[in-house]
Amino acid sequence: MTDVLGSEVTKSEVLHKSRLAKNTTATLNLLTTEQKNQALLAMADALVREHEALIVANQEDLERGRQNGTSESLLDRLKLTESRIEGIAEGLRQIAALPDPVGEAMDEFERPNGLHIRKIRVPLGVIGIIYEARPNVTVDAAGLCLKTGNAVVLRGGSSALSSNRKIVEIMHTALASTAVPPEALQLIEDPNRSSVDEMLKLTGVLDVIIPRGGKALIDNVVQNSKVPAIETGAGVCHTYLDATAPVELAASIALNAKVQRPSVCNSMETLLVHRDYAASHLGALAQQFVDAGVELRGCEQTRQFVPNARTATDEDYATEYNDYILNVKVVSSLDEALEHIARFGTMHSECIVTADTAMAERFLQEVDAAAVYHNASTRFTDGFEFGFGAEIGISTQKLHARGPMGLPALTSTKFIVHGNGQIRE
Repeated sequence: MTDVLGSEVTKSEVLHKSRLAKNTTATLNLLTTEQKNQALLAMADALVREHEALIVANQEDLERGRQNGTSESLLDRLKLTESRIEGIAEGLRQIAALPDPVGEAMDEFERPNGLHIRKIRVPLGVIGIIYEARPNVTVDAAGLCLKTGNAVVLRGGSSALSSNRKIVEIMHTALASTAVPPEALQLIEDPNRSSVDEMLKLTGVLDVIIPRGGKALIDNVVQNSKVPAIETGAGVCHTYLDATAPVELAASIALNAKVQRPSVCNSMETLLVHRDYAASHLGALAQQFVDAGVELRGCEQTRQFVPNARTATDEDYATEYNDYILNVKVVSSLDEALEHIARFGTMHSECIVTADTAMAERFLQEVDAAAVYHNASTRFTDGFEFGFGAEIGISTQKLHARGPMGLPALTSTKFIVHGNGQIRE
């Protein structure tokens, strides 16, 4: 295959692999939906078939993480089991079953001069994805990108390097028997930060970069990338319990938002409680969190009802813990809750629990976030739960895509213009 960017041999892993991916884009543009789906199903079957080898590789990462003092919640994000691998493979099968957005006509019209114009969806090109500990992202990202005809350059965290190597090895072997060139899927194995910095400078090779991870990673990409970036935000998510919140409903939603899986971006980090609700119910609710293993940090009013809570600081309110730690703040009104969310939120997912529909509507309209909830857990901000299939991330920006990014978010547009000799006067 000819290198569209020249034949210069480079020692840079990032540039070399990104060029290999770039060289496949013309081939990817010609693939049919059936050919892409066959490739996804082949990768899914291979992952299940090779699950034992993958678990062995994953154990290397887990052991290294334990030696480095990695928290149990982050180790949970990293861990692969036979059932989790089957779930990851099922994600690929679901992507294969989803409609292919590539080639979809978004608009079609004819001009008075006879020009026939069609606006269609097309692949973005080469997508660079920089992410942290979760090896399932390696599979999800590959599946979503290949389904939409994009080549993909993956740079996972060093904590999952052994797992990611084996995953990509397995998927490369599967792709070799399909119409999708294996070179369209690349993994950067260099664990040094310099490899990330190099990706951010690859204008003309990478078409877009998507970061998935904590605030430091996302800020680095957004602030320093010369390649266009889609911001998938950190999740400092809030749940506000209004004075009228039904007691059992509020407790169920709040507990689910925090403890169902605290290591993910849509879990709750701060519980805001109206002072009237707090006076009657916060003590009992706090005990439920403690019983679930959650460390509580709170404002002075909170500590009046929950004496064992640590004092929460502004730094706490701004932190995405991804752990069994929860801030609790008592507020006097919806206005105070909205002010707190505007100050500390990351425009990810926010919830109000209330029986007052007018108050709920105001919350839903005023909160600036990718997803806002009334009487439902923030844990639903997820591509599968929204019916999109696997997602590439939760976008918290406002251009191109926002919220769970499914297949259409990985496409751009092209105008197809047919004429019969028209020239402009």
